[in-house]
Amino acid sequence: MPEKDQERLAIDLRATVSQLMRQLRATSPRAELTASQRSAISRIETEGPATIAALARAELVRPQSMRLTVGALEERGILSRSPHPTDGRQVVFSLTDEGRRMLDDIRQAKQNWLAVAIAERLTPEEQRTLEAAAGLIRRLMQE
Repeated sequence: MPEKDQERLAIDLRATVSQLMRQLRATSPRAELTASQRSAISRIETEGPATIAALARAELVRPQSMRLTVGALEERGILSRSPHPTDGRQVVFSLTDEGRRMLDDIRQAKQNWLAVAIAERLTPEEQRTLEAAAGLIRRLMQE
């Protein structure tokens, strides 16, 4: 059972990470994407082309919900469909060139905002402390 200090630190860390993530999303030039849309395109980029059913399982949503998410992304030219390589009854969805450009733009905008904030708001000593904290956070995620 965690001590009160560790529990308080855990609450503060979770809240701070959540605020940082919201700020990064807000700085994105494509902030109009929903969380489920961003998650679906990130998963396709990381894991490769996928069916609606596979995406729904991975994202823990119903296939009907994923169909709406993917349909909206396809309409915007972010995803494209092609026949499944082994099952002619299914289609797989892949990122288009526009989708890849959009992901690159989003990541670059987030990285730029964070780099500028670090440079302008933190002293060199605070930047070293933040670097050490990033290493500690990575250790927390290791199993």
